[in-house]
Formats: sequence, structure tokens, C-alpha cells
Amino acid sequence: MSGTRKEFDVIVVGAGVAGIYQIKRLIDLGVDAIVLEGNEDLGGTWFKNRYPGCRFDSESYTYGYSFSEELLNEWHWKERFSSQPENLKYMNYVADKFGLRRFIKCGTSVERMVWNESERNWSLTDQSGDVYTARFVITCMGVLSVPVLPKIKGIDAFKGESFHSFHWPDEPLKLTGRRVGVVGTGATGIQIISEIADKAGELFVFQRNPNWSVPLNNSPISQQEMEGIRQRYDEIFTNCEKSHGGFEHQTDPRRCKHVTREERLELWDKLYDAPGFALLLANFPDTYFEEGPNRELSDYIAERIRKRVHDPKTAEKLIPKDHGFGMKRVPLETRYFEVYNRDNVRLIDLKETPIECVTENGIRTSLQDIDLDVIVYATGFDPAVGALEHINILGTDGTVLRDKWTGSPSTYLGMLTHGFPNLFMVAGPQSVSGSTNYPRAIETGVNWVTDLFAHVREGGNTRVEVQADAEKAWVEEVKTVQEKMPFNKVKSWFTGFNPNVARRDPDQVRYIAYWGGGPRYRKHLQNAVDEGYRDIEIE
Repeated sequence: MSGTRKEFDVIVVGAGVAGIYQIKRLIDLGVDAIVLEGNEDLGGTWFKNRYPGCRFDSESYTYGYSFSEELLNEWHWKERFSSQPENLKYMNYVADKFGLRRFIKCGTSVERMVWNESERNWSLTDQSGDVYTARFVITCMGVLSVPVLPKIKGIDAFKGESFHSFHWPDEPLKLTGRRVGVVGTGATGIQIISEIADKAGELFVFQRNPNWSVPLNNSPISQQEMEGIRQRYDEIFTNCEKSHGGFEHQTDPRRCKHVTREERLELWDKLYDAPGFALLLANFPDTYFEEGPNRELSDYIAERIRKRVHDPKTAEKLIPKDHGFGMKRVPLETRYFEVYNRDNVRLIDLKETPIECVTENGIRTSLQDIDLDVIVYATGFDPAVGALEHINILGTDGTVLRDKWTGSPSTYLGMLTHGFPNLFMVAGPQSVSGSTNYPRAIETGVNWVTDLFAHVREGGNTRVEVQADAEKAWVEEVKTVQEKMPFNKVKSWFTGFNPNVARRDPDQVRYIAYWGGGPRYRKHLQNAVDEGYRDIEIE
């Protein structure tokens, strides 16, 4: 984007999936708006996450935008679960098709935002000290966009190449003949390990906790199949809208305990070999919500793992013992467990031999020194709140957002927060952006925020702030729903847990997402509209 103008009606922060659609909606309304993006180019998650094996775990045709029939008819998804290069190509295609690039200023990382009550606007300061002002700010920074390194003594001592997976080098990384260590076996770690095992000279996997992981079952999408998908896009998006998680997968209407063992195994075999989250989302509902059925399903998956890993001791280390299937984020994998049948791969169980420190030459465990050439930290993110708390945001009376959210965030519908007027959050904490199929959630969020903004603008108003009582009521709704979920007692990012985030109590449950599902969430949003935004002070 050219020019030096720094005053706008609306500033959007972030040019990823949410930010691109948000600026599209604003431009269509004729709003004087700009997107500030910290990265060198647009794409958000799909710009930064360039590690080997990075791809969708949502079916591609449920991930793309639904707002343009012309776009749906033009774009051909090449794989059922599209890879990062193709996803970034798609984001750029959308931006270029709708002429959005001229409204996006890249290389501009917002570091500070200050609310000016007398002027009723926001001042945003970037990394260079330049100041932008806008009446309204809409944040679109994503749920998992602030990487977190582990708290390991000596992490800066290593003389080889080391980085968080989020910062994978742009240039091809040499792996042939080299000793590579991957720390972490969550969704990202599993993708990386599966992809590089046959390329590294030696691969050492440092596992703190095993994860239940099931096959992705990816496949190409032919031209003929893509034509069929285009014909039923309306049906696809309707199914996503009706489902709890925003996917096409529909829950089996039966109960696990009401069918025979043979019928259960028949369904589980079918779902294990089906694409995506089928085993989680198209299963009997009581396998998720009831302890007995969940244990039986977990035992079934454990047996599938044992059949895929040759060494029984290694297999047992790869099977979670402290939680059931679905109680944490389920990674999807492609021949991940077979990796451990390779002679060049070693699993380091950190429960048995924890890491003591990083040395100049590699990683020291309680048992041995392991020399390495490359260390990859696949150690996760500061979920939902990290991107917002990373910016020093000052609201009314100088209140700092991260201080307000000490312990757990507090929002209204995941979109607004009291004490921070004219600040809208698409994909904010306590929305469904972190708990359902992301693009389906962000289109809902962008549409609701845009409609509220248009309502305010049409009324000639200049200040919007949610009432404190309404925010408190939404937080109680979020808590009530989450506390009914069986995963609420399990430490994972679902409950706001990452042991590497320094400022948090690692044992405190946090309420960072709304787990009531897409349909229930949209009903709350529609109620707010139908009630004339009575919970929001508009002046």
C-alpha cells in the first residue's frame, strides 16, 4: 500500500483469514479503512507456518470463504486437506480478485494502542514509532499466532540451528545426514515429525506427553470431484452451520451403549479410515460425554496404535494414560506412528528422562547428552489471548487489557470488552473461533461486527461500549458450558493451559473459548441484534 496517510475511520489489525474478509466487508460499505499487518505479506497463519507437513485438518472445501459464489466456482482445491503453500496461494488469490491488497499495509506491527476519550478514537503505534488513529479498531489476529518457547535452562546456549516451528526458516533447511531434535508432539510436532523422518540423518523426538492422534486420510481432489463439490456448496455450508463444530461430519444418532460390541467396532473401523475428524465428530455422542464409552473408544484407538508400532515398549509410550480420546485437541496424522519403526528415529520419553538443559551441542536429559545439529521447538502457542495481550492496549482510565484479563479473559460474545470502547474483536477469546471450524466461525464474527458497525454509523454515533453486567453474564455462560465439558479437568490449550507462558498460573483453568457450539453461539448473537443491542451503550 502506498502513501503516508495515518488517519482512518476503521483500522483492522491482522491480514489473515479474518482480516481479509473483514476489510472486504468494510470496503463494500464504502468505509475509509486499512489493515495493518505485522508480517511481510498477507496470509496470517498460512504465511508464517511454513514448516514441513503444514496443512489443513479441516476439509479444504469447508475452510474456504463462502461469501462469493464466483470465488467458489473458480477455485479448485487440489487436496482434501490442502497444504500451506496452496493455502497461501488461495489467500493471495482472494485478495487480488477483490482488489484488497491496496488496503493492506504489511510490515507494520502494532505494539501499542491507546484510547482517547476526549477524541473518541484509538491511537496505534507500530514498531517504528509511527502513530495511526481511527475511530474504531477491529482486531483479526487469530487464535494461535503467538508462539511460546519452552522454559528450558540454557535454551540460548545451542550453537546449531534452533527455532520455534512458527519461525521455520524461509530458505530450505538442510536435513540430510543431520541430527535433528523435535521438542513437542502436539498437532504441529506430529506433522513435522511425519514429514522429516525419512529426510533427517537421525531424528530425536522429545515427548513430554503423548497425544491421541488418528489418521488424516488425505487424498487428491480430481476435477470431476471438485465439480461435484461446487454443485453442493450450499448443502456443505448448511451442514457446517447446523453442526456443533462447524464441520460436515454429523454425529451418529445412536448411543454407544445401545448397540452391540460388533456394531461399535464396525463404526469405529469405518471412521478410523475416514477423512478428517470423523472418529471424533461422527461418532456416538456418549463416546465423548460419558466415561465408560470414552474409555472403550480410547482402548480401541490404543490397539490401533499398537498394531502400527513394531516395538511394544515404544507403542505404550505413544499411548496417553492420563486422559481419554477427545479430551485434548486431536492431532490428525499421516503415518506418524510408523515413523517409530524407522532405525533413524528415537523417542525420548521426558517423563522417564526429563530435559535438564540445552547445551552448546544439543540437549541434556537426566540420562544422557544428545548431540544435535538442529532443534525444532514445536511447543505451542499462547492461545486466544496471546495476540491481544502482546499489544500494550490501554482503555478508559489507562486500564491495560492484559491486566484486566489476569486469571482469565472477560468479554461479551467474544467481540467486545468493557472499558475498551470502539474495539471489536473478530476471533476474540470466548467466541467460537477457537472451538469450531475457524473460517466458518470468523465469517460469523465478521458479519456480526460489520452489522453492528453499520448500525452505529447509520445512527451518527461515535462511541460503542458493552455494559459491564452484560459482559459478566456472558462470562458466566462461557463458564457454565465449559464446566459441563469432560475436558475441563484436563490441562490443555482448551482450558488455556501452556506451561511455558510465564505470567500464568499453570494450574488455573481459564475460559478462553465458547464451547456451546456454532448454532447456540449464533443464537446468542442474533438475540443481541433482535434486542436492539440493548447490552451495548451506543452514543
